Amino acid sequence: MGKRRVARERAVQYLFQHDLNPLDEFAPAWEVFWTSQRASAIKADNEQARWGQPMEQLPPESSEEAATRLFAENLVKGVLEHRNELDEQIKKYAQNWDLHRMAVVDRNVLRLAIYEMMFREDIPPIVSINEAVDIAKRFSTEESGKFVNGILDKVKGELLRPARIVTG
Repeated sequence: MGKRRVARERAVQYLFQHDLNPLDEFAPAWEVFWTSQRASAIKADNEQARWGQPMEQLPPESSEEAATRLFAENLVKGVLEHRNELDEQIKKYAQNWDLHRMAVVDRNVLRLAIYEMMFREDIPPIVSINEAVDIAKRFSTEESGKFVNGILDKVKGELLRPARIVTG
């Protein structure tokens, strides 16, 4: 799995958590979240680790891990900063769906993808859509993939930039 996919999945997981239990200060919450995710990933990768045994100490973060973390952190910050605008876009295109009755995973996958499409010109919109559909299928349901794709396709239709190339 690519670094950016991992970063997007972690971003969606953090946004899901934040959606259900919002915290006032981002930095400490992000640090705890990222450290716990990293520890879980390292433990899962370590064949000699046994369930229930504490990790002694996490190894230093590699440059690849740091890049993944930075990408995820920037996505999360962007979504949180523009959340009201993103939610308005979701409401606009999710006909007959109340935002707060929508599955929490789907809502946050949509927020992340729409953020990328509207504010990250370094990411082609079609990439954001494909990633969002795959993440929705992984963390929600097969039907969620179709739901997310339908809404994001409508958002893409109103963008003033090409869907398949980087413009920034």
